[in-house]
Amino acid sequence: MYLPSFQLDQKTVLVTGAGRGIGRALAIGMAEAGADVLLVARTESDLQETAKQIEQLGRRAFVLTCDVTDRTQVQATVDRAYTYVDRIDVLVNNAGMNIRSKALDVTEDEWETIQQTNLKSAFLFSQEIGRRMQDTGGSILNIASVAGHVALRTGVVYATTKAALIQMTKVLALEWGPKNIRVNAIGPWYFKTPLTEPLLADPAYLQDIVDVTPLGRVGELTELVGPAVFLASDAGTYVTGQTLFVDGGMTIKGF
Repeated sequence: MYLPSFQLDQKTVLVTGAGRGIGRALAIGMAEAGADVLLVARTESDLQETAKQIEQLGRRAFVLTCDVTDRTQVQATVDRAYTYVDRIDVLVNNAGMNIRSKALDVTEDEWETIQQTNLKSAFLFSQEIGRRMQDTGGSILNIASVAGHVALRTGVVYATTKAALIQMTKVLALEWGPKNIRVNAIGPWYFKTPLTEPLLADPAYLQDIVDVTPLGRVGELTELVGPAVFLASDAGTYVTGQTLFVDGGMTIKGF
C-alpha cells in the first residue's frame, strides 16, 4: 500500500495554549484523529472546556495548568505529564500572544512578555520533551506565523519571535533528526478566533486582509487541523525542518 495513515491512534499529543482559539482547535482535531491529548495553559476553566469536548470523542484528556514562560513550572508540568502517559509522541508549541504597538512605542515589558510567551516557551517545552524523545522519536510542531516570513505593518516584536521560531525549527530538525525527531512549523495568516474577532469586525480592516489573500477570505480554524495532523502523523514521516504556510496564498502574492 502506498497511502500512509493520517490517523493518530495510540499516540499522545501535548498542546500548549490549548484553552481556546487555535490551540483548542488543534487539540480537538488531534483527538478526532485518534490521539489522547495533554492540555497546557494558564487558565484551568478554559482547559476543562477543551477536555470536555475531547472526552466526548472517546479520547483521554489531561489538564495541566502552567505558566509556560517559567522554566521551573515547565519542568514540573512535563514531569507530571509523564505520570499520566508513558510517552509523548507529538508536541505542539502553540502558546502565543501579540501586542500591536508601533516600533517606536514598544516598551521593554512588552518586548519581554511577547518574547517569553512566543519563543522562550516553545524552546523550554521542546527541550524538556525533546530530551525524552531522544529514546522514542517523535514530532514537534511549532505554530509560527506569516509574520515570521513577510513584513506586516505592526507587531515588530511578534514578527521577530515568529521569525526566530521558524529558524529554531530548522536548527532543532537538523540537530535531532538522527534521533528520529521531526521538527516542523505551521505559519497561519488570519483565522477566526476570539482574539481576531474584534479586528475582523472592522470592515476596512477585513477588506485589507482579503485584498492580499488570493483565496479572498480569512481562514476557518478547521482548516489548520488537516496540515497539523499531516505533520504529526505517519503521512509526514519524511518531512522535517519545514514551515507550511496555511495562509490562503497570502505569502506568494505579488503585484
